[in-house]
Amino acid sequence: MVLTVTLNPLLEKRLYFEKIELGKSFRSTKEELTAGGKGININRQLNLLGIKNSSFTFLGGSNGKLLRSILTHEQIEYSAVPTKSETRSADLVFENHNKRLTTFFGINSSISKEESDEFKHRLEKMIQNCSIVIFSGSSPCKETNDIFPYGIELANKFDKISVLDTYGEHHSKCIEAKPTIIHNNSNEIESSLGVSFQSEEEKIKFLENIYSKGIKLSFITDGEKPAYASKYDFHYKIYPPKIETFDPTGSGDAFVAGIVYGIENSLVFDDFLKIATALGTANASLWSTCRVTVEQMNLYNEKVKFEPIGKKMKLIDDSPTIY
Repeated sequence: MVLTVTLNPLLEKRLYFEKIELGKSFRSTKEELTAGGKGININRQLNLLGIKNSSFTFLGGSNGKLLRSILTHEQIEYSAVPTKSETRSADLVFENHNKRLTTFFGINSSISKEESDEFKHRLEKMIQNCSIVIFSGSSPCKETNDIFPYGIELANKFDKISVLDTYGEHHSKCIEAKPTIIHNNSNEIESSLGVSFQSEEEKIKFLENIYSKGIKLSFITDGEKPAYASKYDFHYKIYPPKIETFDPTGSGDAFVAGIVYGIENSLVFDDFLKIATALGTANASLWSTCRVTVEQMNLYNEKVKFEPIGKKMKLIDDSPTIY
């Protein structure tokens, strides 16, 4: 069982247009409500990959009620701590002519200390009953900033694999808690941790620093640009397939789902690195978020290229020899 922890879920209202101009009125061709938030996106993608999973989140107000209905309809298993504050929402405007998405986010939820404490109390038992726990997305307020570090420490205590994909003011404390795996896009790292990625050497230096903190696997993605990964102190450069991008929203979440899929199925690093990159690429070619089928993933899987950079891993030939 894979557990995702999402502190800042999102009710998405998606409006589709052929073309729009600011300051004028237009009628959408299609309208839909969907569940968002990085962890919930991962749940959706894991369902399509056949991995048993569950979401743990906060839900409150009328938006929270709508999200409960949507999650049930999508067959995403979930548990939630109810909040007095309204769950946040966003309007997503898609333009077919320009292949463009514009997102208008509402205000974050305001979580009380009592609600945060209840979340942490329930989280301990949930982590004991899962194989992998994913801490994904932003923290809505200062009262929730310590939940991810606390959860990572619990995962280490109970010998569970933890995956961190977050950003914001709590990011550095999350890293210091020593998750097993970390993923970020380069912009999130730069904005949250105050580092600068002007060269490949700076990204490698960051990966080395992450490994020195005891984090075993690290991944830095950057849209259609090459990604970088580390397995312990070995580094890799990944070249995603070239595509026509429609909506990159959730591509990082699809990537994380691929990593988790590989670990749950005991795949070797090379194989799940390809799967994760293929999922992220396929997601960017779609208007929908984290709804990549296995067939769509396979279209890109063998087109993913990567190479070791820096220190090379030594391979030992342990095949039997007949004399």
